[in-house]
Amino acid sequence: MPLTGGEIRLEHSHGGAVAHLVIDHGKYNVITMETRRVMADRFAEVDADPQVHVVVIRAEGEHFTSGGDIAGFMEVEPVELTDLGQDVTAAARSPKPVVVAVDGYCFGVGLELALSADIRLATERSRFALPEMKLGMIPGSGGTQRLARLVGLSRAKYHVLTGERITGQQAYDWGLVARCCPDADALSEALEEVVTTLLRHSPLAMRTAKEVLDRGVDGPLYTGIELERKAYSMLRASHDFAEGVAAFGEKRTPQFEGR
Repeated sequence: MPLTGGEIRLEHSHGGAVAHLVIDHGKYNVITMETRRVMADRFAEVDADPQVHVVVIRAEGEHFTSGGDIAGFMEVEPVELTDLGQDVTAAARSPKPVVVAVDGYCFGVGLELALSADIRLATERSRFALPEMKLGMIPGSGGTQRLARLVGLSRAKYHVLTGERITGQQAYDWGLVARCCPDADALSEALEEVVTTLLRHSPLAMRTAKEVLDRGVDGPLYTGIELERKAYSMLRASHDFAEGVAAFGEKRTPQFEGR
């Protein structure tokens, strides 16, 4: 029988400007099919909330997640898996910057979830893997494609085909994560630092930058540059840019409104 349950708590900090999606499902935080749907529901909620400017994904306990409910996949009809990954990777479609904090295991769909975020932070004890090959399967929630775009085709092939685990430090060296912290406490400090920095910036500019980066990297260079130019021109007419220029000249902190 497939596992059920798997809570993803929605918490807020910084006066409601930061939404925390906290995975909480036992010692290893196994991702069930139900958890996938809940993740999509949570993102639909925070994406529609104008008070939320930054989204954080983290987990309760010692491990981010050991991956999906392996036995449960045999209970799902193949046709139902054709849209696999559209729910758990909702972070990639969110207009808001998404930061993921990883400690301990980050395997399978857990890594695919992390790959769909914008900024990844980890600890030295973190372990990353896409072990599906050991089951006679391949990653099915964007893992092959997002990993290749992040670390290069050669390293992605090695990682997917061997199914080997890599350390937090190796993930940092590969460019898979932006920071590798000594321990969980340092991870919390780094997360707070990154979130605080993002909250200083214009929500409109961050949303635009995320879209330009995501759309541009998948096309030819000239297409990405043209997209960047058009977005730059659009932001020139925004209230936030005018506020940023005025604050710079007046040597004060800008008060961005996201418009």
